[in-house]
Amino acid sequence: MKALVLAGGAGTRLRPITHTSAKQLVPVANKPVLFYGLEAIAAAGIRELGLVVGDTHAEIESAVGDGSAFGLEVTYLRQEAPLGLAHGVLIARDFLGDEDFVMYLGDNFVVGGINGLVERFARERPAAQIMLTRVGDPRQFGVAELGRDGRVVGLEEKPERPKSDLALVGVYLFSPAVHDAVAELKPSWRGELEITDAIQWLIEAGLRVESSVISGYWKDTGNVADMLEVNRLVLESVEPRVDGRVDGASELIGRVVVEPGAVVERSRIVGPAVVGPRARVADSYVGPFTSIGADCSISGSEIEYSIVLPRASIAGVGRIESSLIGHDVEVTPAPATPRAHRLVLGDHSKVQIS
Repeated sequence: MKALVLAGGAGTRLRPITHTSAKQLVPVANKPVLFYGLEAIAAAGIRELGLVVGDTHAEIESAVGDGSAFGLEVTYLRQEAPLGLAHGVLIARDFLGDEDFVMYLGDNFVVGGINGLVERFARERPAAQIMLTRVGDPRQFGVAELGRDGRVVGLEEKPERPKSDLALVGVYLFSPAVHDAVAELKPSWRGELEITDAIQWLIEAGLRVESSVISGYWKDTGNVADMLEVNRLVLESVEPRVDGRVDGASELIGRVVVEPGAVVERSRIVGPAVVGPRARVADSYVGPFTSIGADCSISGSEIEYSIVLPRASIAGVGRIESSLIGHDVEVTPAPATPRAHRLVLGDHSKVQIS
């Protein structure tokens, strides 16, 4: 079995961060979300990976390399525009050949990995196998309709009037039969080749499409709220570790990781939290569920439930929470402005805050 990871999306819901960064490389717990998916694929025993990339291909190729760091052999497949998930399958036809494959969306996060899903597919060999989860607003997702026997009878992509609350999770398994389906597709009203239409084609052709409703954790990390929630979830499982320097005037409470080269001075950090390599935290409070990236500087400030990307600087700010702060951002005080802050800052921004 091979794997196909789609990492060509533009990430419009994470603007302005994704004006300058690939959405799949935005970190949770100081590790790019894409890496969690690559690790899950390798853990399932898959070695050959096709990675579909778009305009951010240089950044993703630099981060992933040849895949050997993950135990994978990576082939890069260039998608000229985000033309839909089924288009990703279309351009990967030569790479995939006539093998079964798992398709994984590069900005999705699934707790527990995909080992069981892969084993079930190999055992039962349907034409397709999908994962579903119940969501509050199905209109934002591909939606499945199940018959009385639990079989998938229909799918729609982002329907105005959903027939169920069962959304497709961004992990799919396919036999080579899906290539016949993709070859027959026409662009949807969104101008994309929809994978839901391909699966619907398989159903109408009388082929077996299996599903499982997961009760575990899944997130499409396409917006700030979901990024922060995944960051919280990952930090829940960190083990405390201090590889940097923490002075005697500082206090670490709970599960706190201080990476090599990091310095904590006269500060209080309440975990779970991570302070990245060579970062400096001085005269500050870092609250739970906060990830501070490499080479950041936090001084005279308070921050909680936030993600701070590498090389950002926060100085003299009373309180920041529920925020995603980009690379090389500077946050500094300014007089006569409101004290409550909620920020989504693009890379290289500079913001003054009282």
